[in-house]
Amino acid sequence: MIREDLRNIAIIAHVDHGKTTLVDEMLKQGGAFRENQVVAERVMDSNDIEKERGITILAKNTSVCYNDTKINIIDTPGHADFGGEVERVLSMVDGVLLLVDAAEGAMPQTRFVLSKALEMNHKIIIVVNKIDRPDARLDEIGDEVLELLLDLDANDEQLESPILFCSGRAGTASLSQYEEGKDLTPLFDTIINYIEPPKGDDEGPLQMLVSSIDYNEYVGRIGIGRIQRGNAKVNQNVIVCNHQNPDKKPVNAKLVSLLQIQGLQRVPAETAKVGDIVWVSGIEGITIGDTVCSPDCPEALPFTKISEPTVEMTFSVNDSPFAGREGKFVTSRQLRERLFKETLKDVSLRVEETDNTDSFKVAGRGEMHLSILIENMRREGYELSVSTPRVLFKEDEKGNKIEPVERLVIDVPEECVGSVMEKMGTRKADMLEMHPQGSRMKLEFLIPSRGLFGYKSEFLTDTKGEGIMSSVFDSYQPFKGEIPRRNTGSLISFETGEAVTYGLYNAQERGALFIGAGTPVYEGMIVGASPKTEDLVVNVCKKKHLTNTRASGSDDALRLVPPRRLSLEDSLEFLADDELLEVTPENIRIRKRILSNTLRAKTKAKQ
Repeated sequence: MIREDLRNIAIIAHVDHGKTTLVDEMLKQGGAFRENQVVAERVMDSNDIEKERGITILAKNTSVCYNDTKINIIDTPGHADFGGEVERVLSMVDGVLLLVDAAEGAMPQTRFVLSKALEMNHKIIIVVNKIDRPDARLDEIGDEVLELLLDLDANDEQLESPILFCSGRAGTASLSQYEEGKDLTPLFDTIINYIEPPKGDDEGPLQMLVSSIDYNEYVGRIGIGRIQRGNAKVNQNVIVCNHQNPDKKPVNAKLVSLLQIQGLQRVPAETAKVGDIVWVSGIEGITIGDTVCSPDCPEALPFTKISEPTVEMTFSVNDSPFAGREGKFVTSRQLRERLFKETLKDVSLRVEETDNTDSFKVAGRGEMHLSILIENMRREGYELSVSTPRVLFKEDEKGNKIEPVERLVIDVPEECVGSVMEKMGTRKADMLEMHPQGSRMKLEFLIPSRGLFGYKSEFLTDTKGEGIMSSVFDSYQPFKGEIPRRNTGSLISFETGEAVTYGLYNAQERGALFIGAGTPVYEGMIVGASPKTEDLVVNVCKKKHLTNTRASGSDDALRLVPPRRLSLEDSLEFLADDELLEVTPENIRIRKRILSNTLRAKTKAKQ
């Protein structure tokens, strides 16, 4: 059976190339909203962090209707740390829209997600987006994408993929770079004519691979997947088995409810056919990679192997002097439950218990992947402390130590190239290529993942905020040797109390402060960065002692330099190996592992 009334596609691209904005326009022109309906910008980015940062973290499903054909669209994350999401959802579709920014061209994440789509033999439609940018390079972009396809061993059909020129914001598309489109009709027509409709045996026994998981407090876990064979009905008896884990005992279950996507709404359905993407509930313990089958014919489908995590942190119970003041969830039991609950829907995350019942090792695809989890947890009311990020080393067949290496693309003004090259040298990066783009330079490196820790803020300083850098996991390579972690020390609070202007005024001569007057501090808490490599203990709670004789001018107002406020990512970058990050719903504090200044000095003297 061929479903001519249906197309399943995914939109893949580098972060910030306009996927979500284009989907907004497709929904508007596909009639998903009423004429007078007020629609938020980037309506697909539903989670608060996605809206604030302007990035997509979780793959989202939507659908539009065009000339009696339903187009299921999956908007995927562009950031490499959420690549686990992209790999899974590609198994539900028959083709992809590859979005490329008209100025930036093909970037590392474009390469990563495109290679996955090519491996699955998906048809590709190339969409050059943001053609209304003043620095758009429309004559060169097509060649760049073709080079990328050749580089990734695309087959002949994929090399002849159609190219469209779009402006997601204006909602226009055209088949030629020299013509301005009126609406997205050329894009819809290309999808209908070029992407193959779903095929399958609608008479056969049911077979559906679960590619994604959702969770609902009322119905529990919800499996999301595409029906590969047969039909699904509400209250149908099914059996759940797993190809990757043949030892797992098949489970008998019932499909309590079936949902399909219509625009942005999930609507109940009584039945679903081959090619439909559906949400099923009522199956306890359903997980990604499971196959929902008919009891008469339990045949498990193979599943895409998810790339391994490359970065690890230790999440622990908050044991600082201020612990328990701001959070609702502070115990190790609550922390454990929350972390293991996250692994139910995030397949790229790995949580392991340690010898200490208060600590857990959490491994993910990158610093951003883990920082989003920390941010979500603090917003939910959790208090915790986290260690510095560490890369996960492996051993090859000969027993040699190997480490994860990233492909890094840097786009900077020409005058900043020298300082970037110098930093890349100390961080053990190998240069692959360098070529000019107008008044800017595009550089490509292979760099150990640990070489990128703490580099982002340095990079922005070196390039005066004008540089763009992005990276994606490339491969495991032999260990490159030691890399210096941080060339600044910390300013550490001498005592517990409240920071006062007089104490801060004296401390600011020693380095850059992170706190202002009136901030509660404790002994061992880090209040600033020292330009020297060693740590300095400062007393920010010190008050001015008044005397009965006063010189003229001694009571002039003390001028404080505004403190440098660190975000969660900045704090993780700043952390040294002997430091922890205390995260609560209201505050982020950096502290020493050993809080007592005398005990810390004794420990250091013994080393």
